[in-house]
Amino acid sequence: MATDPRAINPWASQISLLHLDPQPIGDNASIYEKDLPPLPEEESQSSSRIIRPQLGHSTSLGLSGGGRGPIFYLSRIQRYSSYTFTLFAGLHVANTSLFPLIYQSVPYSEPFLLMAREVYQTRLTEPLLVALPVLAHVTAGVAIRLLRRRENLKRYGGETPGMWALHHKNSSSSHKSAVRVWPHVSRISLSGYAFVGLLASHVGINRVLPLVVDGDSSNIGLQFVSHGFARQPLPPWIAYTLLLSVGIGHMVWGAAKWLDLTPPANWKKITVDKKLRKSRRRAWWGIQTVAVAMTALWAAGGLGIVARAGPAEGWLATVYDNIYLYIRQ
Repeated sequence: MATDPRAINPWASQISLLHLDPQPIGDNASIYEKDLPPLPEEESQSSSRIIRPQLGHSTSLGLSGGGRGPIFYLSRIQRYSSYTFTLFAGLHVANTSLFPLIYQSVPYSEPFLLMAREVYQTRLTEPLLVALPVLAHVTAGVAIRLLRRRENLKRYGGETPGMWALHHKNSSSSHKSAVRVWPHVSRISLSGYAFVGLLASHVGINRVLPLVVDGDSSNIGLQFVSHGFARQPLPPWIAYTLLLSVGIGHMVWGAAKWLDLTPPANWKKITVDKKLRKSRRRAWWGIQTVAVAMTALWAAGGLGIVARAGPAEGWLATVYDNIYLYIRQ
């Protein structure tokens, strides 16, 4: 009578997988919504239960069974919050770039900015269109990464013999193994984290700082930006160039990702089929062209017209000087 090797060694059926380098689940939007097969212990527990949970009410992380867990809903929050912020971004690009580009004048473009503020800078719409979508988008992204890491540790067995050997082989391999437990950070995610910092500084200077210094931000408009460029051009040029390039790049590539138009990561190395490789190359260049074109359009009005309009005059110049001097203190 043959003896089942798993009865002698419970790791016999899994030892080949345990000694392989773990490949953590990436942060691709399409992967978020796919269910993975249940873990062995989850399968045994579910089979031993008399009453099973109904479909759509799983208590897992959203990666096993037919239920929808936290990751599923967090990915939805991250996705639809970006759509809400895009509405604000469209109004903002029109006010800060398109109208200055059409009229070739900052004073003639200021009324359009003031009218748009009645839409997205009220006590109700500003939190709904700007603050909450950004907060929800970033928080959901971070939460998904933490849940993915937890699931990776659970699936690849942080306390199993194979993982113990990987972690304790030597210091360098231990570091690599620890890093691989975290989900892969894509370029879209990296640009998003950078964009959050740039956006926070932009909001701080143009929205928060006037409230702190002057108690009011109703006087802040395109002339405030042009006055800052006239006072000390190098820092604003660097800041706005990074804000436009990183921000638009993140939004364009992010939108393409939600629409499932982006080629997979490292597609140049993993694509063997010539036809598929050509298709993915066209997709990459198409998305990149849209990002560069939108950046150039925003820069044409924002940096080409507003940044070169010169300093403000009269009492506005005094108000703006006091605000900018507060930054140096």
